[in-house]
Amino acid sequence: MESAKPDITIRQLSNHDEYLQCLRLQHETWGRNFTEVVSPAIQMVSQKLGGVTAGAFDQSGKLIGFVFGMTGLKDGEPVHWSDMLAVKPEWQGKGIGRRLKLFQRDEVRKLGIYVMYWTYDPLEAGNAHLNIKCLGARIVEYVVNMYTTNEGSTLHAGLGMDRFIVQWDLREDRLGRDLPSPDEMSAPIINTDKHGQPVESDFLDRPVVRVEIPVNIQITKTESSETGLKWRLNTRRVFQHYLAHNYSIDNFCRDNSLNRCFYILIKPGNP
Repeated sequence: MESAKPDITIRQLSNHDEYLQCLRLQHETWGRNFTEVVSPAIQMVSQKLGGVTAGAFDQSGKLIGFVFGMTGLKDGEPVHWSDMLAVKPEWQGKGIGRRLKLFQRDEVRKLGIYVMYWTYDPLEAGNAHLNIKCLGARIVEYVVNMYTTNEGSTLHAGLGMDRFIVQWDLREDRLGRDLPSPDEMSAPIINTDKHGQPVESDFLDRPVVRVEIPVNIQITKTESSETGLKWRLNTRRVFQHYLAHNYSIDNFCRDNSLNRCFYILIKPGNP
């Protein structure tokens, strides 16, 4: 559960010092040698073309989180692509990521744009909780190694760059998803054993299935890079199969009693 709303300010970045703070936060998040940083010049120019470079600032004016996105056309329609979101570790779990996303949504709405896309690693439970559970965004595609390199990124190293593509309908004011039903919470888990370890098993043709991911993939891969990669290959196989059979990723839940995390997948035609 998120803690009480902290006293911070969220707004667009507005000067070179703030753009440089954003650059430093990118390095802090993804590693000093991360090659995919967004430069101060691009942060500024994107704002002039309908993009968003917004920050969360503490009471002293220090940048503690940011969101960056670009505006363009997809299939002839205006859309916004949210490219980066980061919050300093000591400020995580306080709802700041959600507030940055909502600020971004409101800025994009002012332009008459009502669809936003972004990507995230399917193994990151915190991102799944924010994107699906808190915001109510929809998973539309699984892409293997979407980004060609993770060179220099300590966060991404060792797992490849598989990503979910997320679509968020900005016309909807209602956020998030309801708690899963008892039937959904008791649906079969199709990729792990009774101890929550990844195993390769037969695909089940059921109205609802659950796909497990680690509670914290970063800790998991630090303890064992082999186990981290096993999780990647295991979940890649499962998500590709079920999405190809038109299952939808309907929800995400944390079972606190078991300390385990699950995606809930719904078969087409299931009420």
